[in-house]
Amino acid sequence: MAFKKKAEIGSKARVGSKGKIGSKGKIGSKGRIGSSFDGFLAEQGILRECEEQAIKQILADQIKTAMENDRLTKAAMAARMRTSRRALDRLLDPKNTGVTLHTLQRAAVAVGRQLRLELT
Repeated sequence: MAFKKKAEIGSKARVGSKGKIGSKGKIGSKGRIGSSFDGFLAEQGILRECEEQAIKQILADQIKTAMENDRLTKAAMAARMRTSRRALDRLLDPKNTGVTLHTLQRAAVAVGRQLRLELT
């Protein structure tokens, strides 16, 4: 994630005479203030949780889009995956990050796609 935070939050956000913002960051050449958004989430201790949820949201959206393109109902998709509709609902729920790779693979095959993972 390469988002930039617009302003520092908290009591350390004081603008100095040379354009510095506390000890956390400074005003850049493009007028941006502070550190990266990832840095902010890491400081709050929620970076990993946010990344997990973002990845799950993207996967759930891709599966839903593929289902819509193939005009598949949830019941038909669950039947193709050989699972229950409740299990499919958990897969499509962006807040449920506890989905197995096996389930993701079955969903991909059910909509004629391939699941690819990589470490970067």
